[in-house]
Amino acid sequence: MNSVSFSAVAGLAALASLSPTVAGAELLTLKALSTPIALSIAQTAYDACLQQGYHVSVSVVGIEGQSLVALRGDGTSPHTIENSQRKAYTSRTFRVPSGEFAQRVKDNPTSGAVHLAGVVAAQGALPIKVGDTVIGAVGVSGAPGGDKDEACAKAAIDKVADQLK
Repeated sequence: MNSVSFSAVAGLAALASLSPTVAGAELLTLKALSTPIALSIAQTAYDACLQQGYHVSVSVVGIEGQSLVALRGDGTSPHTIENSQRKAYTSRTFRVPSGEFAQRVKDNPTSGAVHLAGVVAAQGALPIKVGDTVIGAVGVSGAPGGDKDEACAKAAIDKVADQLK
């Protein structure tokens, strides 16, 4: 047997020894936001703020931080849609309310996380969870204060809480 054949046989033998591990591998089972739930969250957050006289934009992102719904409210400033999306992305990727991330940055202003693309240190977004697993986030921008944005996001998550199981 020449060295090329021997190497090929040895490689196949090594690969075959891995097959029980590979054969036992399973696909991940993930929960994800459906379009109807994402739409309901966005509309509820928008309505909650509108009822208080706040003109806002709302963004809902999914499990990978991807945009699912973006709603720019009538009379909102142009930056609110981007800001709501960045708040939602921040909340999803760090798995905490965006206000908590903002506090972390305030406590440690040299944190490199604030320089990541799509991240913003501003209150107004909450993670959407199934149990302890974050499957998305909702971000709101345009109310006079991040606490008011966050309250609208909370109202939206509360409305669909029974569907997040």
